Amino acid sequence: MAPPAATVLILLIATTISITLCSALDENRDVHIVYMGALPKGEYFPEVHHNSILQESLESSSSAANNLVRSYRKSFNGFAAKLTNQEREKLAKMEGVVSVFPSRTLQLQTTRSWDFMGFKETVQRVPTVESNVIVGVIDSGIWPESDSFTDEGFGPLPHKWKGICNGGENFKCNKKLIGARLYNSYKQANATARDTIGHGSHTASTAAGNQVNGTSFLGLAEGKVRGAVPSARIAVYKACWEKGCEDSDILAAFDDAISDGVDIISLSLGGDSALDYSADAIAIGAFHAMQKNILTSNSAGNNGPFQSTLSSVAPWLLTVAASTTDRRIINKVVLGDGTTLVGNAVNSFDSKRENKLPLLYGRDTTSTCDEVAAKQCVTGCLDESLVQGKIVLCDSKLMGKEPLRVKATGVIMVDDDGVSDVSVVFPLAASMLDMQSAEKVSSYINSTRKPEACILKSEYLVGTDAPVIPSFSSRGPNDITGDILKANISAPGVDILAAWSPVAPPSDVQEDKRSVKYNIISGTSMACPHVTGAAAYIKTFHPDWSPSAIKSALMTTAIPMNSSRNPDAEFSYGAGHIDPVKAINPGLVYDIVEDDYIKMLCSINYTSAKITLISGNKGSSCPKGYRGAPKDLNLPSMMSNSAQTLFSRTVTNVGSAKSTYKAIVTSHSKMKITVTPNALSFKAINEKKSFTVNVSSKELNTKGLMSGSLVWSDGVHIVRSPIVVYRR
Repeated sequence: MAPPAATVLILLIATTISITLCSALDENRDVHIVYMGALPKGEYFPEVHHNSILQESLESSSSAANNLVRSYRKSFNGFAAKLTNQEREKLAKMEGVVSVFPSRTLQLQTTRSWDFMGFKETVQRVPTVESNVIVGVIDSGIWPESDSFTDEGFGPLPHKWKGICNGGENFKCNKKLIGARLYNSYKQANATARDTIGHGSHTASTAAGNQVNGTSFLGLAEGKVRGAVPSARIAVYKACWEKGCEDSDILAAFDDAISDGVDIISLSLGGDSALDYSADAIAIGAFHAMQKNILTSNSAGNNGPFQSTLSSVAPWLLTVAASTTDRRIINKVVLGDGTTLVGNAVNSFDSKRENKLPLLYGRDTTSTCDEVAAKQCVTGCLDESLVQGKIVLCDSKLMGKEPLRVKATGVIMVDDDGVSDVSVVFPLAASMLDMQSAEKVSSYINSTRKPEACILKSEYLVGTDAPVIPSFSSRGPNDITGDILKANISAPGVDILAAWSPVAPPSDVQEDKRSVKYNIISGTSMACPHVTGAAAYIKTFHPDWSPSAIKSALMTTAIPMNSSRNPDAEFSYGAGHIDPVKAINPGLVYDIVEDDYIKMLCSINYTSAKITLISGNKGSSCPKGYRGAPKDLNLPSMMSNSAQTLFSRTVTNVGSAKSTYKAIVTSHSKMKITVTPNALSFKAINEKKSFTVNVSSKELNTKGLMSGSLVWSDGVHIVRSPIVVYRR
């Protein structure tokens, strides 16, 4: 018998309410990472377990199948799921869960650079070993047809490789580009690992691209492009798209890369702030990579010049700041009265001095906006009928989208915050002038009936005071663990020429329709793969070295930088500027094993239960009565925010079997540094010796830092460690 009409109506209303409540619930769900540490030993079925505890935590009207985003099941344990706040709190209290945190959206952060570092084409190599090194790049994908990634002359794939080529339709790997995977949280149609942004191709070629002769960016920076290890293999993990890089995808990329058998992982991406290590996807992935003897290199970030702006702070990460090389790209603006002004831009548009064009101020090019907006050339303000074919002066920094929209021939911009110390690519002829030069342009426009100008093609200044840390590079100190120095090291990150995607605009303006195979860009994103490549180079000489030994070799052989030209000193450049050639023979290394990191986590109040989950080792609990501190971690740097600190360190001999190293100390005049003992004698390779460093400074009562250094030298090797004390 059919139900009465009133009953049907009530059922329909109830169903509608239920659907509405479910929809509202879904709208309140955000993707979270449920991190569960290492994979349990023995028989374990991750996806079954993940579905089970997820279902247990969900509201009764929801299903695990609809809310599980992905499981991490190869290299560590956990999953990503869509959760409400109540569900997140419930999951976080469950046994076996280390942490539950929102999946953030992170952002993507060389013809001359390698030569500048003394890393010539003719450096010593071990070709057969180099061809077995696999560099894993987590980025925006790759352009597989680029000359930087061809496989001519490459032999069979390394036996240790366990990965796949799953790059999507029309994507092919080869013996150079041996693996590809993609992670598509943004649900892009017809998704592939092909790079449509350019960033991933640029970083991969900088680290391990082939040597390619005769490259340039539209005639600029002509020469040879090469990675540090041209014979190495590349595996790409596309976790980044136009909107950014999701934490859930980054962890999936780590999960695969570790399992695939890569030797080094490179990530030129990061967030805006530092997070606790158990809530930081990069720190989590890198920890489990470290467990498998894989070093992770990560960009410091582009949020400078202020202090405490870097997000890459985990001690097992190699955090890379950007620095300049001795080639600076500039261009010039020539006014109608002959005045020539020097600005910053990577300008490939060729304009002759005699071919000057009408010059307008932004305020004179609008019929719709107020004067302030028009002066700044705000989007939608410029009138095409007034600007087309002319050069416009804008009182702000912009990427050139608005002048391009109205068909201007060129744009002169004002460095309104005084920190434009790099040149970028614009979609039309452009130059960025400092305030003083911009005022000369404005005065000229106001004093001339028919002002005109031309913007010249870029040129190079060689022999500048490099290396210097540019303003954009993020600085320390470390907001999570203040006694661990970050950044660790600096490397070239300004005006770097490397491979590009031909379907990506060379500028940051989508309407820029030019197509290039190589592009010039700047950022800590460009510095990171330089260090990745250098680490891979060290790996070819020392295949069995731990990630910390490689990191130590790079830091202790780094070139000291001039603190007077870098106001934040070690906060900006760490141990100094990378020197890959010296790093293969450092003499001594500061090695760190997993148990050392465990003790450090104990010292910042991680519980034994949490640490056991993270490490996967039931013996990895905090020692009873442990009173250590982060400063005790055996890093090749020493840092403290205390006026008096005792550091304990242990070095391993990797130089000459029989050798004696003597301590050489330099310091700020208001610091006192004592090393005990002040000489270390070794009788064998891999022998270890311990020492202490007592640092005191009675004057440390105001904000700022004081620094010095400890050098161990046997007359051949220089093993340098920065020593920093600071007050926040």
